[in-house]
Amino acid sequence: MQTLAIVGASLAGLSAARAARAQGFSGRMVIIGDEPHRPYDRPPLSKDFLLGRITAEDLYLEAETDELQAEWLLGAGAASLDASTRTIVLKDGRTVQADGIIIATGAKARQLPTLAGLSNVFTLRTLADAQSLAPELVPGSRMVVIGAGFIGAEVASAAASRGMQVTMIDAKPVPFTAQLGTEMGAVVGGLHAANGVELISSATIEDFYSGEGNVTGMRLAGGRYLAADVVVVGIGAEPNTGWLEGSGLELNGGVVCDAMGRTNIHGISAVGDCAAWFDEASGTHRRIEHWTGALERAALAVEALLGPDAVQKPHKPHYFWSDQYGVKLQFAGHSAGYDRLEIEVGDALTHSCLAVYYREDIPVAVLGMNQPRLFTKWRRSLAVNHAAAMESTAGLAAPELVGAVAS
Repeated sequence: MQTLAIVGASLAGLSAARAARAQGFSGRMVIIGDEPHRPYDRPPLSKDFLLGRITAEDLYLEAETDELQAEWLLGAGAASLDASTRTIVLKDGRTVQADGIIIATGAKARQLPTLAGLSNVFTLRTLADAQSLAPELVPGSRMVVIGAGFIGAEVASAAASRGMQVTMIDAKPVPFTAQLGTEMGAVVGGLHAANGVELISSATIEDFYSGEGNVTGMRLAGGRYLAADVVVVGIGAEPNTGWLEGSGLELNGGVVCDAMGRTNIHGISAVGDCAAWFDEASGTHRRIEHWTGALERAALAVEALLGPDAVQKPHKPHYFWSDQYGVKLQFAGHSAGYDRLEIEVGDALTHSCLAVYYREDIPVAVLGMNQPRLFTKWRRSLAVNHAAAMESTAGLAAPELVGAVAS
């Protein structure tokens, strides 16, 4: 391999570049980025950056010890790919041809078309998004957050700490159920009421009201009207795979990959929020949209790309964290299909506890709320059990790169 192209200049792309050099790749490396910025850290955007505790310079991820010797093509992302010749066409017309390609184009925030172009409506995914939203956190102003995912919840927490009147509305009966299950989803949802934020669940928006380019409010099913000075849309993200349509790569809710990030086209791998890797535990393809997935899986994808006979390695248990209203939430594993939940330490009602999820008496996930030390021990134990379970299934035939992507 003479030329390696990495499409995507965020954490996953930078991690892939570092892994390639660490694994001995000495050829030409080209890193393509849609944004004009060098790689930066996204999790603080909805936390410390939004509150002005850190600056943009504090977000940049490159270290002085990085010696990537890469060509950076920033501010003009990829527009299309010819997988047969491994040729990438950029939005500005330039082309890059490579022997190997790592796709790390991430995801974009979902939009509400009805609100497109209104000046007081925001999403939060990029540095530019955060820079636009931060000045709107004005004490006494009314914010409505649409969607009770973790980004929406963190924005609500930041806004409340600034003295805003915050209402968060969600279509689901209980927030965070997909990640945490109903019981602990309700506990985390209770953080909002405990901090003066109203959470309206099972909500349906029937109409929006606007004037002079702004949203002024919205009416919910049942007739309730919510006035708004600022609206934040936090209804999830979609993988940035539109530029791959017609390329020959299999796409199904993401770039479909095996358990080491290989796509159906030799010499092309994918990692990060855009990549749907095969998950041995569930038997499905799954996108992992969290920081640690982008960081840890990049090395596996590079290893598989540089060495076609690379031995499959087990994945670490899924992990993410969130900071809301001064409570540090940490989660590892997958809660899907759990049949028992135990509060091992603390009290869930005080939002300081450690909860373990069991399936047939086997721990499959753990949630810590302000329990970092104990959580770390449980996370390590979960990793050992996970590796042992994966080792017991080693030797099974690799799955075909087909199938629906798990939500």
